[in-house]
Parts: sequence; C-alpha cells; structure tokens
Amino acid sequence: MESSTNPALVFIRIFLALIFMGFVYIIWPYISSVIIMLIFAFLFTTIMLKGTDYLERKIRNRGLSVLIMTGAVTSVIIIFISGFASGFMDQVRDFSTQLNQEQTVARMNNTIQNFSASLPDFIQETLPQNRNFADTLKSNIGGLVETLLSFAGAIGSFIFTTIMVIIFTIILLHEYHHFKRSLAGFFPNRYFEVGLRLMYNMEKQISNYLHGQLLAAGSVAVLSIIGLLILNFMGANLTLVVFIGIIAGLANLIPLVGPFVGMIPAILIAFMNNLGSDAALAHVIFGVIPSPFYVLDIVVMFIIVQQIDNNFITPMLVGESVGLHPMMVMIALLIGGTLLGPLGMLFAVPAAGILKVVIQEIMFVSKNAHLL
Repeated sequence: MESSTNPALVFIRIFLALIFMGFVYIIWPYISSVIIMLIFAFLFTTIMLKGTDYLERKIRNRGLSVLIMTGAVTSVIIIFISGFASGFMDQVRDFSTQLNQEQTVARMNNTIQNFSASLPDFIQETLPQNRNFADTLKSNIGGLVETLLSFAGAIGSFIFTTIMVIIFTIILLHEYHHFKRSLAGFFPNRYFEVGLRLMYNMEKQISNYLHGQLLAAGSVAVLSIIGLLILNFMGANLTLVVFIGIIAGLANLIPLVGPFVGMIPAILIAFMNNLGSDAALAHVIFGVIPSPFYVLDIVVMFIIVQQIDNNFITPMLVGESVGLHPMMVMIALLIGGTLLGPLGMLFAVPAAGILKVVIQEIMFVSKNAHLL
C-alpha cells in the first residue's frame, strides 16, 4: 500500500504517460488514417454484430454469416450512392440541355430581369448592368464539371478507404468473440471480473448509442421525406425526394449538423427544376415573405425537422444512452470538432461515454481495492 503512494513511483508513472502521449502526438499524422478506418470498422461491426450472430445460429457457419451480412449492407450502400449520383447527374444534364435552348434562355433572362426590377433601388445599384444570367450560369456549370473531374483522385482515395473499412469489418466480425476472449486474457486474475464488466459496459454503451442514433436518423429521414412531399404538394416541383430525405437522416448522425445537409441538394434541385418559372420566382412563404424557387420553404421545413429531432426524437430514442450531462456533451462535441472536424463530432459522444465508463471502473476499483 505504501508503494502505491510513493512520490517517486507516481512521478515515474506521470513521466511515462507524458512520454507515451508525446510519442502518439508525433506518429499520429502517420497512423491517423488507419485509426479512423479501424474506428469506422468497429462501428459497423457493432451495428451488424447481432445480425451476424443470429445468422450464425441459423446456418452454423460464422464465415458465411459475415459475408452475407457485409455483402447485404455494402450492396445497399452502393445501390443508394449510385442511384442518387445517377439521378442527380441526369438532373444536371437535363438542366444543361435546357440552357442551350434559345427559348428557355430568353425566358430565363426575362424572368431574372423582372425579379431584379422588383428589388429596391439600393440593391439594384449593386447588381452588374447588362448581365446575361443564362450565359453566366452556363460558364459556372462548365467550371463545376471541371471541378468534379479534378476530384477523381479524391474519389479514388475514398474508394480505397471504403474497401479497407469493409475488409477490417469482415475481419472484426469474424474474429469478434475471439478478440474479446483474447483481450480478457490480458487482465490479471485479481481484476478479471472487473475487466469483463468494463468490456461489457463499454460494448453496451457503444451499442445502445449507435442503435439509438440509427433509429433517430431513420425518423429524421422519414420526416424530411414527408416535408419535401408537402412542399411538392404546394408546387415546389422537387425530385429525388427519397434520396434527399435519406441523406438528411444520415447527416443527422453527426451532432449539430443534422438534416441541414439535406438543404443543399434540395435547394439545388428546386433551383434547377423551377428556373424560368415566373410562378416559382414570385412565390411567397406565409403569404408575406418572398421565397423565390421555394428556397425559404425548404429552409423552414428542415429547421422544423431539426427542432422535432432535437426536442423529441433524439431524447426519446437515444435518451441517456451515454449518461452524460448536456454540458459535457457540448464540450465533447467542441473538442472532437476542433481536433478532427465532422468526424471528431461523430466520434466525440461515444468516446466520451467510453471514457466515463473507464473512469467509473477505476473509481470502483480504487474504492474496493481491499476486497480484490
């Protein structure tokens, strides 16, 4: 007992901890990408573990169960991404074709000029004179295409990362229970039960959080789709509604971002579908506020969805799965966002929950060390 409170021993432990932290800081730029891949693989493993275990009990083959589960999830993701990308590119292609038609160009320029004439004088003075909106839009679309082509390298990197995450997920799913048994073997006999409880609580913490977040994301996706359909009933002329709703739901997995990400494709599609329409340009929301191309309608709809999610859906479905005070959650999000950006915000809350579990177990061991 005296050795545990020896100042020299405490100093050595602190010194070794600082050396370890410095070492991690130095090598982090070289291993960060691999660590992030492993974290994503672990998250996917946690989500698919119950389904894989269920299949294994039915077909009595772990490897085949893993391949079926990962193959099904990967196929759904590929179908969704390819479907949205194909639909959105068709939308852009049709829009570009319309811009090459003289009748559409003349009508578009006339619509924009009428809209500009309705603006206050001080705003009109800031706008360029003799402007041809259609020509400007054509040049911008051409620049957008070139920009997308320049992202080919980034797309290749994304595909490589995705393949590696899938491989890591397959390995983790196949060897998950073996990894748990091997990890349990590192605990000394004196702390074996404490170690098992720590592993169980950490696994339960992450599993509850992820499943709650997925349910919340699904609810946000459904609400977004319903809201977009209501806007279509009002004349917004939106397409790819289901895809936009799912994107908004998935974006909800990143705290503080939520369904707002769905605004971007929704506004772009509303603009492309309604450009040249006098009725869409003259549309007003609440009968008072101008909302050309239903832009403000889309923004208000997503704000309403965000408020419903923040005040009802997430508290009810996610609840206190991590058991953290809201202030601690905000601090964790700020730290995670500062360190790793959106990815940091995604990992911040479950990481804080794991840290809480570890601290609780350390406090339990320290209080009951005489019983061990």
